[in-house]
Amino acid sequence: MNQQKLTPYDVLIRPLLTEKTTAAREDRKYAFEINPLANRVLVKNAVETLFKVKVEKVNISVCKPKPKRRGRFEGRTREWKKAIVTLKEGYTIKELEGQQ
Repeated sequence: MNQQKLTPYDVLIRPLLTEKTTAAREDRKYAFEINPLANRVLVKNAVETLFKVKVEKVNISVCKPKPKRRGRFEGRTREWKKAIVTLKEGYTIKELEGQQ
C-alpha cells in the first residue's frame, strides 16, 4: 500500500491508553499507533476526519524493536510508529475520554 491509497481507517491503528498518555490529555494531546507508511499530513487528516476535531500539531516517532527472551529462545519485539496529536484549543476527542 502506498501513501495515496491509505484511508483514514488505515492510517490510525489504535489509540495508546497508558498512564502517561492519559495524563497528557489535559494538554489536549492524544497518542495513536499509526501505519508505518503514514506521515504527518495523513495523520492530521485522519484524526480531523474520524473525530471531527481540529489538529494543531502532529509529532511522529518510530519505536525501535527491543530484544526479548523466552527461556533459551531469543527474539525481538516489532518496530512500530507512534503519533502524538495536539488538538486546537477547545477540542477534545469524546470517544477516548471514557467515563469521568
